[in-house]
Amino acid sequence: MRFAVLGPGGVGGLLAGALDRAGSEVTVVARGSTASAISERGLRVNSVRLGEFVAHPRAVEALEEPVDALLVATKASGLQPALERITIEPGVVLPLLNGLDHIAVLREHFATATVLAGSIRVEADRPEPGVVLHTSPFLVVNMASAEPAAAPAMQALAKTLTDAGVPAEVLWPISPQSEAQVMWSKLVRLNGLACTTSAYDKLLGEIRSTPRLRADLVAAIEEACAVGLAEGATDVDPATAIAELDRAHDTLGSSMQRDIAAGRAPELDAIPGSVLRAADRHGISCPTIERLVAVIAKRAGIEPPLRRR
Repeated sequence: MRFAVLGPGGVGGLLAGALDRAGSEVTVVARGSTASAISERGLRVNSVRLGEFVAHPRAVEALEEPVDALLVATKASGLQPALERITIEPGVVLPLLNGLDHIAVLREHFATATVLAGSIRVEADRPEPGVVLHTSPFLVVNMASAEPAAAPAMQALAKTLTDAGVPAEVLWPISPQSEAQVMWSKLVRLNGLACTTSAYDKLLGEIRSTPRLRADLVAAIEEACAVGLAEGATDVDPATAIAELDRAHDTLGSSMQRDIAAGRAPELDAIPGSVLRAADRHGISCPTIERLVAVIAKRAGIEPPLRRR
């Protein structure tokens, strides 16, 4: 398969490196300085799961050649300008952003049937252009679609990723409920982790071991699960999400927490903002998430997320 990766940061860079090393034809699409760094020095990956290696995907500022699959791994806030770099219609689009609202944006930009619902569970960062750190062993990509015509492309994409060392699964059946399940099964866990670690600036181990903070983590997960079920996800169970975080290592943090520490804009709108907007659609109250969001916004010096779009 011919791949393009839009946004070769921690997530996109890891996937581009793994696919390139496995022999796929890979093009990364990035801003000029990042594209130049990758062209000159390659893509250096340090992964606790995949090892240390240097990949050499083609790096461009704009994608003008057809590809079988476009992996979108930008941050939600940078999606619209990044899409201006894509001038072709990909065979299939797999978005791996946090939150929910990007799916609608991508389906307005590309043919609706080609845009999958997708999520990735990974802890990866990009300390500098062309360098990727993958710091914990969990890694899995999930995808689904409501379009029967997308099934062969999803199966081929999942197999290629898995063969490259990135476990990937297709959620069946082909249905809107499967799409909702893919998105919400990650979001309920990510939202709880991001909100608590970012509000209190503590890692997961301390969150879990402090009764007051653990109570907020559990409540945020329970509230998000109620919203996910209302949105059509078939199996978002608070106990499952909590158990998953209980198995994670003590030093697990969140990208939102790291962004605040580095003075970058956190994905407050993309992650808890998307949960709260969905909650409003169904008249569901999420008091814990609302309270944590207010604390995070104050810490980061930004406005709380919009409740209507």
